[in-house]
Amino acid sequence: MRYIQRISLSGLPDWSPIQCATAIRQTFRGGYSLASLRRDVVAGVVVGVVALPLSMALAIASGAPPQHGLFTAIVGGFIIALLGGSFTSVSGPTAAFVVLLAPITAKFGLAGLMIASLMAGAILVLMGVARLGKLLRFIPHPVTTGFTAGIAVSIAALQLKDFMGLQLDHRPEHFPELVFAMARALPTLHWTDFGIGLFTLALLIVWPKFTKRVPAALVALTLGAVLAWGLGLFFPSFHVDTIASRFSYLMDGQTFPGIPRSFPRLVLPWNVVDAATNHNSFSFSIEQIRDLAIPALAIAMLGAIESLLCAVVADGMAGTKHDPDAELIGQGIGNLVTPFFGGIAATAAIARTATNIRAGGRTPVAALVHALFVLAAMLSLAPLLGQMPMASLAALLLIVAWNMSDLRHFTHIVRVAPRSDVVVLLACFSMMVLFDMVVAVGVGVTLAALLFMRRMAELTSAKLTDGDHPHLLAPLPPDVLLYEIAGPLFFGAAEKAGNALSLATGRPSAVIFWLGAVPTMDITGLVALESAIRKFQAMGAMVVLTDIQPEPAALLSRAEIKDDPGRLAICHSLQEAEMLVRLVDPRIVPDQSKPTAA
Repeated sequence: MRYIQRISLSGLPDWSPIQCATAIRQTFRGGYSLASLRRDVVAGVVVGVVALPLSMALAIASGAPPQHGLFTAIVGGFIIALLGGSFTSVSGPTAAFVVLLAPITAKFGLAGLMIASLMAGAILVLMGVARLGKLLRFIPHPVTTGFTAGIAVSIAALQLKDFMGLQLDHRPEHFPELVFAMARALPTLHWTDFGIGLFTLALLIVWPKFTKRVPAALVALTLGAVLAWGLGLFFPSFHVDTIASRFSYLMDGQTFPGIPRSFPRLVLPWNVVDAATNHNSFSFSIEQIRDLAIPALAIAMLGAIESLLCAVVADGMAGTKHDPDAELIGQGIGNLVTPFFGGIAATAAIARTATNIRAGGRTPVAALVHALFVLAAMLSLAPLLGQMPMASLAALLLIVAWNMSDLRHFTHIVRVAPRSDVVVLLACFSMMVLFDMVVAVGVGVTLAALLFMRRMAELTSAKLTDGDHPHLLAPLPPDVLLYEIAGPLFFGAAEKAGNALSLATGRPSAVIFWLGAVPTMDITGLVALESAIRKFQAMGAMVVLTDIQPEPAALLSRAEIKDDPGRLAICHSLQEAEMLVRLVDPRIVPDQSKPTAA
């Protein structure tokens, strides 16, 4: 049979999450060929190979045992692919989340991390239902580039501990304190861990130069584990930290090393115990939920930005078109469900998505296969995965951080962008490194908005003409003023326009405001215009407003600015305004030789 039977999702209400799953619905709407299935299966397996070690490494970097990263890739990756709005995005734990999740785990424990992920999921669903997907596109590029590069620096700093085998009493939350703590810990450097880390890092760098058909992560981490195991056999004193030596799990009341060989089990997130202490450090209370609200909002915002940015990149690579609101709802539901199966925060990952597309994946089926592959690998290879060196996983995340920083693009922006954009970029980068994402995005967006308003204000002008205009039938006499106001008349530009209007001298008989180039006006602009009208009326001049565009006209109507014979008039054209003020000043005589403007 050439096509798999069509799956019908019609008849569902528009607000239904399944109805919003446009990617999977459109995939099966016109029939899904077996050739497409073969391509998606191959792509899903390739992505699964990449996601397997990466999911464990990212969970560890976030302060959680490695199996929770696998649970996230399995459950979150499957649900988001099923309900999301992107055809080729692959979701799971991502490097961008590390700098947000690690402090949450340190302060609230694993249960607190899962509760924050669940709360972020609810926020994402609300964002999708409110159709805010398109609004996130208004976050300026220097902001996203700046905080992404800052995240990359923070991730790299967090990996140096395991990469070099350093012994830290505690891991500080912020970058400067972390750097000083690791500098003080340099005498504790463990050369065996450092050596395995360097070996793995070298393979990760060199292998793609020879071939990209086999993922570098698979080769480098496998050979790193084999080398550590072999050296341990020949040299009994040789020892490196591995997943099995660092982590353990509970099964039927007994503790076992490594990661469990089992399906994700249904759990209550607030009852999850911390592996290190074997007890639950989270106390469910209003105060704890309030304390987690800001971190949850940060997770939701970063998840929304990352997933939609990933979807845009994927559309460009695969020629597809995603639904941003459906993608937010899918991401939200995935993060709502995943903590109940031991997972943490998930979002779309650009690197895994790009790998999926390059391997031939074109539908959400590839992401579903990726989740199933990770599950199968966990069930069959758990003991072997436990032998993976921690230094090798740290080396993998160092490469992820380097790729994430996109140093070439960062320096390109610094070199060619306007100075205001460079200021925003560097501000976001430094705030992300020194503080956190909430501060970085808040400062960046605020700076970008202020600079944008300054640029728009520079485009707005209010000038007093010399009494001549292409649309006039004849030049105006000196005691009739003509002001041309051009550009958006909003709060950023109102003061500039008001200053220009205050330059008038003498006692004019009439004043014409030509508003044909004012596309929009806000309340501050309206107040400035009203002030100018009152000023000229106090001089005894008649005020005429002409060529008003629809949006400013609606605002003037709501403000009850309307015709007042002898004091204020609203005209449709400058010619009509000229004829009107001629009644006030009869010296205005049309030049019959001048053609009438269209």
